[in-house]
Amino acid sequence: MSELEIPADRRYTAEHEWVERTGPTTVRVGITDFAQSQLGDVVFVQLPAVDEDVTAGESFGEVESTKSVSDIFAPLTAKVVAANADLDGNPELVNSAPYGQGWLVELGVDDEAALDAALAEMLDAAGYADITAG
Repeated sequence: MSELEIPADRRYTAEHEWVERTGPTTVRVGITDFAQSQLGDVVFVQLPAVDEDVTAGESFGEVESTKSVSDIFAPLTAKVVAANADLDGNPELVNSAPYGQGWLVELGVDDEAALDAALAEMLDAAGYADITAG
């Protein structure tokens, strides 16, 4: 098996999601290469609607694969500012480009400092590599 990709410019959660800052108060969220490899072929992605509020640690959607259905958990409390409509017709993008076209949602918060703090609590690439090495 090839080595899993863990880009250094992102933060990670123990639920195998990545978080990439896209602006002062916005982030893009997806599932990691490790997560998609564990899931197998993704056949359906259920995402929240734009303007929906999500709460840190709570499920906000699902990724369904040929093997199982997995919840997607909010990495922080925020409002959904975008959902990846491309996944409606091409859910396999989660497998082929988990850090690119397979992103799930973009989240926005009101407070830049609160986002700084939330990101600081997440794992960096090395920390995430440690939890997936086992």
